[in-house]
This record gives sequence, C-alpha cells and structure tokens, in this order.
Amino acid sequence: MKIDLRYKRALVGGASSGLGKAIALELANCGAHVTLVSHHENKIAETLSQLSTEYKQEHSFLVVDYNDFESYKKIMANYLKHNPIDILVNNTQGPEAGSIYEKKIEDYQAAFDLLFKVNCFTSLEAIKGMAKRHWGRIINVSSMTVKEPNENLILSNTIRVAWQSWCKSLSDAYALKGITVNTILTGLFETDRIIKLTQIAADKQKISLENALMQRLADIPMKRLGKPEEYGYLAAFLASDQAAYLTGASIPLNGGMMKSLA
Repeated sequence: MKIDLRYKRALVGGASSGLGKAIALELANCGAHVTLVSHHENKIAETLSQLSTEYKQEHSFLVVDYNDFESYKKIMANYLKHNPIDILVNNTQGPEAGSIYEKKIEDYQAAFDLLFKVNCFTSLEAIKGMAKRHWGRIINVSSMTVKEPNENLILSNTIRVAWQSWCKSLSDAYALKGITVNTILTGLFETDRIIKLTQIAADKQKISLENALMQRLADIPMKRLGKPEEYGYLAAFLASDQAAYLTGASIPLNGGMMKSLA
C-alpha cells in the first residue's frame, strides 16, 4: 500500500524535533505540502530544509509561542484564514513533569492552556475549511498515560484525558463531513523529551541515566524505544484516504507497553 498525499496541505505542530519532526518528514515523503509549527526558529528552519520536495511541494513554517495563547491565537487565525489545510497534527510540547504533591492550581491552568486551549482553537479554526471541502484529517499526538497514568506526569495525565474526550465528541460531530479525528497514545520513543524525563527519574532514584533507561526498557515487551520514523508511518496512514473509515479512535503505539485492554 502506497500512501499518496499529493496536493494535500498539512499543518504539523511541534515540528522542529522529535515526533513532530518525524511526522512532518513522512507527510512530505508522501507528497504533502507541509507547514511546520514550533517555537524554535533555528531548529524549524533546519527541519524545513530536510523535507522532501520530490513532488514539487511548497513547504513553510510558523514560529509561535505555545505558552502565550493570545499571541498564538492571532498568528494561527491569520494563517488559517489565508491557508486552508487538509491535515492537522495537534502536537505541543508537554508540560513540566511532577507529581500531585508538587503542582499548584496555577500549574494546572497553564497545562490546560497548553494542551487543551491551543489544540482546541487550532482544530476549530482548521475544521471550518475541511467541512466546506468535505475532507479533513485531525491527528492528535497524545500519551498512553491517559489510560495508565504516570504519577510523575500529573499535569499531562489530567489535561490529556479532557482533550481526548473532547476529540471523541469532535469526531462524532464531523463524521458526515468526511473529516476524521484520531489520537495516537504515545509510548516511549527515541526523543529528547524521553531522555529528559528519564533523567528526572534517575535523579529522584539517585541512579545513572543508563540504569534508568534499562528500567524503562524492562517494561516494554519489545525491549526497545520506538523510532520516530515509526510514528511518522502511522500518522501518514491516518492522514490518508485509506484511513477514511477510522475516526474517534485512540491508537496505542508503544511496543506493547500498555497493559490495559481498553
């Protein structure tokens, strides 16, 4: 099966590195015109230079501050007003790690703005054009911790559950418009964020980063971290015509790490 995304226009959040970058690279490989979104201007410019132009695509990027909602809203509203898209990948940086004992009410509000308000606003703006064209794909980069909470990711656990519930309602509301809304429940991948979180865990246990990584791998049946390009493959499928009947789904991608059945 060959994924063909030629003539489709994609907007990919958090695309300067990690999973967002991997998704952007694969969508471009499949022929999509890709707009990268990130707060790292230097990194995003480097990623832009790496996108495939085999199909004569025109790629671009937006520099935003996900932690400044009013500024983000203005930039994104103006962009989507003049640049309708077919594929939206909702992906922001995650909130700071920490347990329920360490976070204050202000931290939950900031996490809500980052993980819910930003993605909600972008989805509602992007879906207007999708509905007119009766075709669209919204793909959410989330976490398996919405099913199996991590005690050290209390902000992410909490807010992502609300976001996932809202997206299920969004998928139902726009199913007849040819728009699908799906969420990827991310496991452990070879990214800078996983190394950062593992280092935090190592520091708390007073062990080396290497030993902390070995502990993580012990919980994964495949005994390895996921490769970012493997994430890109799933995202490209969800963005394609071949995934037209798949919507409202929460798809685990974690090497079998998630223990629950539902």
